[in-house]
Amino acid sequence: MERRYHWHSASVRDFVAEPHTAIVGEHQGTIMNLVDAQAQPAQSAMLNIAREHPEKTLREASKLRHLKMPSHHAVYPEDVNLKRLGAVLAVAYERDLHSFAELLLLEKLGPRTLQSLALVADVVHGAPSRFNDPARFSFAHGGKDRHPFPVPLKTYDESINFLRNSLDAARVGNKEKLEGFRRLERFTRAVETNREPLADFDAAIAHENIISASLDGRSVFDDNPAGKQDSGLRIQKSEVIRRKVEDQRGRRFEDNPRQRSLF
Repeated sequence: MERRYHWHSASVRDFVAEPHTAIVGEHQGTIMNLVDAQAQPAQSAMLNIAREHPEKTLREASKLRHLKMPSHHAVYPEDVNLKRLGAVLAVAYERDLHSFAELLLLEKLGPRTLQSLALVADVVHGAPSRFNDPARFSFAHGGKDRHPFPVPLKTYDESINFLRNSLDAARVGNKEKLEGFRRLERFTRAVETNREPLADFDAAIAHENIISASLDGRSVFDDNPAGKQDSGLRIQKSEVIRRKVEDQRGRRFEDNPRQRSLF
């Protein structure tokens, strides 16, 4: 059935910029409101695309990087290329590799921050073929819903500060840190190729949950009493996972995170 809506209002000045005061109807999930005042850039982009020749639009679209996301939200071992993740963990936690990475970046960094920056470097400089396991990048700063672990706010801030300082330095002609960031991506890829590390997925997740409190790990569930109670259950679960991993592999985690083997 065709529906036509006729506007009659003394207050309407623009039919494509918030002409209505509300939207009423049956709830059908998230909607896209293209007449919102903040949607003007999107409106302009759509008009520009419509004016372009279709062949040019399709040619530009083919250059975009495509991410194939899994249908589930939680992160599982099969969602991650464990060899690529293993290289990142090796660079972060193996003493000799960590020291060399610090030389590349011209800055002393903790292992957890280096882990995040190595993954961010892969996002910025990695080849398109390396984006077929996008869930791997969740190991940079976790997830606000604890998938695969709570967001480590201290690490998050340290990563932002490093990138901001690098960009600020580049604006005044000092591009050494930005170049080091590019070299970090190449170095991590070389470790992946030459050492062929393989991440222990369960051990990596358990490790993140164990150190979460020390890094001010947060999630959206931490702002209410139910979330706090669930946080305790999460910590208890991580301890169970850790003991399970230790029992299966006959290894024991040391208290110093730098000495843990996670792959």
